[in-house]
Parts: sequence; C-alpha cells; structure tokens
Amino acid sequence: MAYEVHDACGVFGVWGVPDAALMAYWGIFSLQHRGQESAGIATWVPGTGGAGRIEVHKGMGLVSEVLSPEQEAARPGSVAIGHVRYSTQGSSSLANAQPLVMDSRYGQLALAHNGNLVNAAALRAELARAGAVFQGDSDSELLAHLVARSGHAGLEDALKAALARLEGGFAFVVLSDAGLFGARDPAGLRPLVLGQLPDGQWVLASESCALDIGGARLVREVEPGELVRIGPQGLDSDRFAPPVPAAACSFEYIYFARADSRLGDRSAYVYRRELGRMLAREAPAEADVVVGVPDSSLPQAMGYAQELGLDYDLGLVKNRYIARTFIAPSQSERESGVQLKVSAVPEVVAGKRVVLVDDSLVRGTTSRFIVQLLRQAGAREVHMRIASPPYRHPCHYGIDTSRDQELLAARLPLEAVREAVGADSLAYLSLEGLTTVLGGAGFCTACFGGRYPVPVPGRSGVPAAGVVH
Repeated sequence: MAYEVHDACGVFGVWGVPDAALMAYWGIFSLQHRGQESAGIATWVPGTGGAGRIEVHKGMGLVSEVLSPEQEAARPGSVAIGHVRYSTQGSSSLANAQPLVMDSRYGQLALAHNGNLVNAAALRAELARAGAVFQGDSDSELLAHLVARSGHAGLEDALKAALARLEGGFAFVVLSDAGLFGARDPAGLRPLVLGQLPDGQWVLASESCALDIGGARLVREVEPGELVRIGPQGLDSDRFAPPVPAAACSFEYIYFARADSRLGDRSAYVYRRELGRMLAREAPAEADVVVGVPDSSLPQAMGYAQELGLDYDLGLVKNRYIARTFIAPSQSERESGVQLKVSAVPEVVAGKRVVLVDDSLVRGTTSRFIVQLLRQAGAREVHMRIASPPYRHPCHYGIDTSRDQELLAARLPLEAVREAVGADSLAYLSLEGLTTVLGGAGFCTACFGGRYPVPVPGRSGVPAAGVVH
C-alpha cells in the first residue's frame, strides 16, 4: 500500500543562479512526497577576499513548516542543495536532518543523500576505530568521514575514492567551494537526474518534477557509477566505479516517483496505467465499477477499467490536508492516520461489485481498513487487485521494509492474505507482467523475487547476484 511503504529521501542541487536557495526551496517542495520527517537547504555564502561559508536552514517537519519562500529568497549565494527525509536508517531526529555540514581538509562540505548503504555498519565501525566522531546515527554521514580521511590532494578525487567504498543504493549531492557534485550508485538503484535552465545553469534532482517548477529541462539521468561536477567551468563528468548490470528501483515506477516525473522516455503515469492494463489481462474480475486507492493507484485503476471496458469512478476520496500516513512512527498511528485520510463515496459503491485496485500490498493493515470502508459504504462485493507482484522480501537499498516479519505475503499464502484483508477475491500482477511493462531487464525487483543486485550482509540464503530479466 502507498500508506505502508516509503522511500528514504529526495535531493536537489542548483549552481549559478542568484536565487539558488529559493529555487532549492521549490525543488524540495516538489519532492515532498519522498520524505516528510525533515527538510533543509544549504547554501554557499560568498565572503570577502574569496572566502566563504556554508549556511544551512533545516528542521523537523514538512518543507512548508520548516522553511519559507520569503526566508530563502532573502538568502545570498548562487549555489544551494536541498533535502527532504524519511528515515530508513538512523533515528528521526534533528541530528540526522540534512543537509549535513562538516569541516574537512578540503574546507566545508554539505551533503544530502537518498538511499541506504548495506555496508554502513562495517564502515561505521572502521571509522569509529580510527577516531571518527559522528553527529548522528544515519549512514549518510559516512561519506563525509571517508572524504575527510582521504589522502587525495583534491576534493573530486577524494569523493571518487570515498564513493567507491560505498555499497547499496544511493544518490548524493555535495556542496563545497570547489563546486556542486552529484553521484549515483553503480547499479542505479536510486534515481538522480540532470537538468538545465534556459540560461545554461545546471540542476540536479531526484526526479524531473523538481526541475519543472524552476523552468529547467530534463537533460538526462546521472549514469550509475557517475560523478558529475558543476562549477564555473560548467559540467564535468567522471566515473567512480566500473559499470555493473543496471538495477533501477522498480518501485519508482510503481509508486515512488510523482506521476508527472519522467522515467526514461515516459512519465510514471503512463507506466502505471499500463500496469493496470496488464493486471486486467492477467486477473480480470466480473464487476460493476473499478475504484483506485487515491492518489497513487488511480492510473492503475483507470488502466484496469479501460482494458476490461468497466466503469471507473472515484469511490474513495482523500483528505488532501493530511500528510502521508506512513510518516507516523508506530503502526497504531498509521492506522489512525488512514482513518482520517480516506473516505468512501456510498453513491459510487453501494450495492455494486467493486474492483479495488492498489499499487502494492505490503503489511496489509490499511488494505483491510479500506476493504471494510467500502463494505460499510454498501459495496456488495470487493475484489482486490494489486498492480505489482507479492511483496515478499525486504528492501535494503532505501525503502522502509527491512524486516521479513512485516511483509504479509512473506508470511501467508494467497488465500490467507485474501482472508486477512477481507476481500472476496485477491490477485496480484505477475513478476513477468511487471517486467514486460517496464521493458525487460535493468530493474531491481528484489522485493518481489528475492534476487538482490547488490549483495546484502546477513542474507546469504537469498540469491544476491543478478537482476530479474
């Protein structure tokens, strides 16, 4: 469910514009769906005689709660990075809010990170033995420590050496007086795109929707294993790791990315509508109306209805003034949040056989609540259709599903899952159907098939090599 699974963070960076902090504000505002625990912006403030410093504004809460456009518009500096966070590793605290700012032999650094490092524990222990002192307990801080302890003369070489030691899914933006840097993990698990403003300035962002609001055009994705540097000289590119089989996160296509963001040559919306069509071909249902779980599953529901010639309607309504319920730290708070957030429309579902389409089913608690909601509104039958395969394996690359016991499909067979959510029937999209819609190879589907493209410590019983083809 959209309410039960969430990504780690969103990052943004811009170089060479007079209102950089304001542009970063609107950039992370556009990425708010990727994290709602904390938000922050760091800018490089020039000083007299060529000296300068990094100034950061950050806090716990939504972008609009922590920052203001008026405040950011008044900040000096032509380069800035921004971050929105949901914790998958490390506690939800101000110490872990980003951007992180640290002093180093290369001067001040600010960094923002999306993803999760599978070798974080080993790196932290190594650095602690060497005398490193950590500000927080997130794995994002490890890059700064590795850079600070590098023996390289220049920051770019130090970054390349440090990035080469990281394992897992990650995208970083790094700010210093030497430039704005962007990096993406060698498998491309976490997204990072490169855009350009009409006057030629470069922008980095987790998704293309963050480029649109500032008037930048999408140029390309940052390549897996690539380090880009943006500065007065323009854009430079180098590699910090050799190419490996591509493994872009399939959940970006299923749920994480905003519907209008570009994923390859199509928007996320188009992919989701096609997932719904494929689901309808694989698991049709005799029904009177198709209803999607708002908002992330509406394209899938529309595609399902179109494929079968069924009526599609808004049988569920979302209270848009409540933030995403998955930010609540406890299950009881998540459940209360769902009850406040979603309501059924009796005139749409009463007396009817309803197909309820959702993008995923992970823990199952909110699925059960929404099925009950439809029945209370008078639905005669509720047939649940999930536009992704059964979620049976935890993600270790930046999605908050790291414990097997949380995953309903990992614990129960299909019929028991159906009984647990209270539906009259239940069917998932097949793994083959998903990969067909996405275009075949080059995607991580470890959460569905258990094949981890980057080996995960402690999961030796699960095949670690390869991506589903």
